[in-house]
Amino acid sequence: MWQDEIRKNVRFNFTVNVLDAAFYGVGVLGLASFVTVIPLFLNSLHASTLLIGLITSFHAIGWQLPQLFTASRVSKMKQYKPFVMWMTLHERWPFVGLMLIAILLPFLGEQLALVLTVLMVLIFALGGGLAANAWQSMIAKVMPKNRIGTFYGTQSGVANLTAAVGAVAAGFILKNMPFPQGYIVCFFITSVTVFISMAFLGVTREPHHDQEMETSPEMPHVVEVDYGWRKMWGILREDVNFRWFLTARTLAQFANVALAFYTLYAVKHFGMNEQMAGILTGVLLLSKTVASPLLGWVGDRWGHRTVLVSGALIMSLAAAMAISAPSVGWFYVIYALAGLADASMWTVAMAFTQAFGVGSHKPLYIGLANTLTAPFALLAPFIGGALADSFGFGATFSISIVTGLLAAWVFQYGVRDPEAKKQTTIFNQPAAAGD
Repeated sequence: MWQDEIRKNVRFNFTVNVLDAAFYGVGVLGLASFVTVIPLFLNSLHASTLLIGLITSFHAIGWQLPQLFTASRVSKMKQYKPFVMWMTLHERWPFVGLMLIAILLPFLGEQLALVLTVLMVLIFALGGGLAANAWQSMIAKVMPKNRIGTFYGTQSGVANLTAAVGAVAAGFILKNMPFPQGYIVCFFITSVTVFISMAFLGVTREPHHDQEMETSPEMPHVVEVDYGWRKMWGILREDVNFRWFLTARTLAQFANVALAFYTLYAVKHFGMNEQMAGILTGVLLLSKTVASPLLGWVGDRWGHRTVLVSGALIMSLAAAMAISAPSVGWFYVIYALAGLADASMWTVAMAFTQAFGVGSHKPLYIGLANTLTAPFALLAPFIGGALADSFGFGATFSISIVTGLLAAWVFQYGVRDPEAKKQTTIFNQPAAAGD
């Protein structure tokens, strides 16, 4: 039985996928961070501030946006891992490209190097997004439902921890090596770590997805349907609970917008120096590192929806504290709370998303949940920045407070746990006459 094979390999799959995250974190999130290292490299190539700002958002948008476009194909797969491995290759080799750009910079010139760097970043971001739906579907398949929150939490926590190590190493390398040698070293080490990460991902033991799996008691039978765009719109039309979930996640994107402006606010209003800004970044990472596995574990035992409600409320609390903070010292608490809330909206939201849909319909739900919220993830910081420029930071933080409270309300009263009772939708077997 496929269930027995999954249970037998749970510990192995848990371990290798956490190790995948560990090596990915130290390289991509640390040594070649899209928040610090790559923006600094672009700045050295005299890129515009607007371009640097967009680059920092490519990672998140690239992850979310393509998932809907791969959902139909992923839903028809008998095994997800081959597709995951092919697509994830394209989010790894660009770091070799970045290393070569840094090595050949004297021959390429700044303008061509800038164009090639942006191209590498785009390929990386799209590669991750194209792999994302199949990867999440594979994880949902190989992890038992009562462990999936713990898995995502542990994986995220380990990635944040190794990212902090990588970030410290990157700072030391770039400070003590001349340009561009420091970047060559950072991109070289990242190139090594991402392929080690890929090797761990590649040994995931995924059972073959067959008809027995589709019709098992744990995965109710669903009729064969056209898995195209029409059917995905059918999900949005028929599954009211899922629409409420999308509404809550959209509100949460706006609730989290204050996080992008806490540092700037503290600098302008309290004269915070660079050293404290670095310490607060460490507080944020430490909070996410500790909170991610803890919240995943709590969600597995007491419900992921409860954690999402709490996370939205904490977002509102952090923004309210920022508005009323009498001194810069309060920002240690604010950043700790922000890390806690951010962890809930990443780790737990991902686990909760995978509770929607059954069998081969799960990739359709995953694609819709991620792609339809991507535009708001991009839009929210622009709105927050415009409000701050026009009316002050209080307006931006007020938006976070209000939308956080609304998100908590929708999670609590609009969204039901789909695992408690799987939704009866257009995809279920038609009832017999007289039923």
